[in-house]
Amino acid sequence: MIKVIAVDDEPLALDIIETYCKQFDFLVFEKGFTRTGTALQYLEKNPVDLLLLDINMPAMSGMEFYRSLNHKPMLIFTTSYSEYAIESYDLGALDYLLKPFTSERFGKAVQRAYENFNLMQNSGTAEKIKSLMLKADYGLIKVVLADILFIEGLDNYLKIHLHNQSPVVVRLTMKSLMEKLSSNEFIRVHRSYIVPLHRIEAVRNKTIYIGNEEIPIGSSYEEYFNAHFKK
Repeated sequence: MIKVIAVDDEPLALDIIETYCKQFDFLVFEKGFTRTGTALQYLEKNPVDLLLLDINMPAMSGMEFYRSLNHKPMLIFTTSYSEYAIESYDLGALDYLLKPFTSERFGKAVQRAYENFNLMQNSGTAEKIKSLMLKADYGLIKVVLADILFIEGLDNYLKIHLHNQSPVVVRLTMKSLMEKLSSNEFIRVHRSYIVPLHRIEAVRNKTIYIGNEEIPIGSSYEEYFNAHFKK
């Protein structure tokens, strides 16, 4: 069962979300909040699995609120503003629901949360996650971590190079992706590159060799990489 809370300054919007949640037997709607402060107090004592969050909140924006959380649950934005969609995926949001949304559209969003939740549960802990569901084009794509050769940053997008597969382009920042990956398995070596440690074949003259690819080690990352790689 996925424990859910909603944060929205419109009480009617909270009522609609609660009604929609009751249509899905894998969701447990715990509480709705019209203020980010009270929601934060609740989450400090009651961790949940899924947060349904409005962006335009009076005291603190939804994005600022989510960034402030120590434990970050799965996230779906529910908002009247379309202009924040790209930024929302930088935070790892599973979906972006534009008001007014139907129960069918809500169902597609929570189904993504359900699939992601099962992946996390089956892996045991975040450190043992074997794959990620990432936003690509207009849907989600499953990326198996063991298949990753390296990750290349392209502005607000990432190009994930895979073994014996075509690269996958996802809408995400380097920082957001690193938060999803185990630091024991992946390391950022440049402002534009993340590499899996087990794929590194050689390191020479500030260059990492993975197959036929040569990946530079950035000056500001060199000390951390050397210390981490030697371990």
